[in-house]
Amino acid sequence: MEKELLQKFVLQLYPLKPEEVDAFVADWQPLTVKRKTILTTAGETERYLYFVVEGIQRAFYLGQENKEATIVFTYPPSFSGVADSFLTQTPSLYFLETITASRFLRISYEQLQQLMKQYPGIQQMIFRATSAALKGALHRQIELLCYSNEEKFRTLLQRSSHILNLVPHKYIASYLGMDATNFSKLLGTIKL
Repeated sequence: MEKELLQKFVLQLYPLKPEEVDAFVADWQPLTVKRKTILTTAGETERYLYFVVEGIQRAFYLGQENKEATIVFTYPPSFSGVADSFLTQTPSLYFLETITASRFLRISYEQLQQLMKQYPGIQQMIFRATSAALKGALHRQIELLCYSNEEKFRTLLQRSSHILNLVPHKYIASYLGMDATNFSKLLGTIKL
C-alpha cells in the first residue's frame, strides 16, 4: 500500500514509463519512528530521501541562544528530508524532526543516483520535483519578506489548514516568522 501511494505520487510529478516506475519504487525501504525523533542533525549530511506515508515533520534551524526557526513542514503524500544537504551531499544546516509519529519510505542517495543514471525518466522526475521545491521556497521568501502577519497566516490556512490542529502553535508561529504571543493574538482575531 505504501509503495502504491509512492507510485501514484511520482506519476503525478512526471509520466514515468512502467519499467521506470517499477525500478524507482522497488528500492524504497519502510521506516517507522516515534514523535519528536530527530532524523537529520545539523552538521551531518542527509543520506536519505524520504517519502511521507503518515505523520508530520518539520525542518528547523537552531540559531543563537537556541532560538528555533521552523523552515518547512512535510506531511503525506510528499517527499521529505533536508533537500539541499541530500542533493549536494554536504553537511546540513538544519534539523529534520518528526512532530508526530511517522511512517516513511526512504531511499539512499547512492541508490537514487544509480536509478537516475540508469533511467532518464527518473532523472527528469527528480528534476521536476526539485524545481517545484525551489519554486515553493522562493515563494515562501516573498511571503516572509513582503506579507503582513495576517496575510502569512491566511496563506498558510489556504495551503495547509489541517496543520493548525496537528502542530504546536509555537512551531507555526516560527514558520510564519512571528513570536508565539503575536500568533496567539492573530489566531484569536481571524475567523477560521
